[in-house]
Parts: sequence; structure tokens; C-alpha cells
Amino acid sequence: MMRRWLGALALAGTVTALLAGCVRPGGSDGDLTDDWAALRAPQLFVPATDTCLPRITGVVQAGTYETVDCARNHLAEAIHVGTFTGGAAETPERPEPGSPALRTARAECDQRAREVLGGDWHSARITLNIALPSAPAWTGGARWFRCDLSETDSIDNTRPVNRTGSLRGAMIGDSPLIHRCFDPKLIGDNLNYMAPVLCTEPHRAEFVGVYVERDMSWAEFTKADQQAHRRCMALIAAFANVPNNSDLPYRAGSIFYPPSQREWEEGDRGVRCFLWSDDRKLTRSTRGVGPKGLPAI
Repeated sequence: MMRRWLGALALAGTVTALLAGCVRPGGSDGDLTDDWAALRAPQLFVPATDTCLPRITGVVQAGTYETVDCARNHLAEAIHVGTFTGGAAETPERPEPGSPALRTARAECDQRAREVLGGDWHSARITLNIALPSAPAWTGGARWFRCDLSETDSIDNTRPVNRTGSLRGAMIGDSPLIHRCFDPKLIGDNLNYMAPVLCTEPHRAEFVGVYVERDMSWAEFTKADQQAHRRCMALIAAFANVPNNSDLPYRAGSIFYPPSQREWEEGDRGVRCFLWSDDRKLTRSTRGVGPKGLPAI
């Protein structure tokens, strides 16, 4: 700004001299403003999509933004950048967990994740996170949200782990990321952790699918374990091809893993369901085995 002001003063002195002599210097058109280039409008920072990230963050700032080649070690992969629109874009404060705007954004991320992976990320060692602009950036007009996928350690430990290679198509075919059979480890009557095993090895649990819970608060859900059990038992019956009747509890029980409280408040309602065989070890998958393959005992 100072350079432009000094230039204007110098030009003003030239005009005074020319008026006194009534002569224009060679090449001058007499217009003092048309040769100045227009200032470009400031560009808001928007993170890139289809790239990999060295760290996990819920807030992305331009000053610390960094990406890496997906062939190198990374903790997350940005698969989509969406935009808050309508009333959500007009609010003076950034959307927070529990807000309708963030739930809408998460639903968009969820759909995009399924397209990229080739399946429902709940069914695999994968987690979905949403990253937002900083509060000052939101105040300055940033209205984007970014959808990030990460590989996790296990069904029990959902902390992202380093990986190499893109997650694109990671759930197509016989992927090692997909949940299958487990040998649950108990402390008394409490589940300690689920040890993944081959379905041909002795085991007592098998992943059967995901159901979407109805809209309720986190506090309400934590009190609705019987409802979650019934929904999972229905999935178990369909998975094993056995009747969903009064005999079902004598064939199998259920184990279920809900989203974390943070994920729930962001709008995730996907509950993972597992068949639980308390009385006998299994040595094969129960998919489609029918009543003879999963007898009532």
C-alpha cells in the first residue's frame, strides 16, 4: 500500500510540471489510473482432497497444513471436501457436535466413504473423521468440511495406525481389513477384548453386520442395551439363515459395538453386531448355515 501511495505522489509532481509547459512526455496517454493492475481478491484456504495426511486433526489450519504421498507412511486419507450450505453456512459460529449441520456433513462423508472403499466402513478396521476450519477461519468465511479415513488397530482399539497405500477400494474382495471371526477374551462376565482369528480356527464370535439405530441422545442409547441386543439378534438370524423366533437365544447370543460418544453426537448411528457362541467353539463361518449348522442347545 505504501508503494502505491508514493507512486501517486510522484505522478502528481509530473502532472504539475507538464501543465506548466503544456507538453506531454513521449508514450504518456494522460490517464493516471488505467495502468494500475487491479488487486486480486483474497483467497480462502481450502484443504485438498484425494491426498494423504501425516497426522489426525479435527481442525485444519493453513499455517500447519501438510500432505504426503499416499505411498509413504501416513495416518489418514482425505477423501472428500464438502461445503456447508443454507442456514448452516450463515451461522456466526462453526458447527459443533450435536448440531444438525455437522450431522448433515457426516452423512455426506459417510456416503462418500462407502463409494471410495467399496463397502460400509463400519464393517472394517477403518474409522471416519471430520475436519473443520479453525474458528477464525470460519469467521473469515471458510465453510468447508473435510472427510478423512484411517486404518485402525482393531475393533477394540480404534486409534489410527500408520499405513502405506490408498484406502480406495480397500473393502472390495477378500480384504484383511474386514471384520470376520473373533475369539472374545473375558474377565468374569465382562468382555475384555476381541482377538481376531481365522474362521477355521476355534472361535466364539463372528461379525454379522451393522444396523442403524434410531435417532436418540447418547444418554438414551446407553440405557437401551436390550433394544440393541434385539436388533443384533435379527441380524444374526438373517446372517446364519435361522428363524428369528423363541429358539434363537438358544442358538446364539449377541455382542455389539456402538459408535463412540463423539461419533454418536456427530450423527453416526451405525452399531456393529457379532454372533456370540457361549456354549460351544465354532470352527467355520456361520454365514447361511441354517438351523442344522447353528442348532438350538
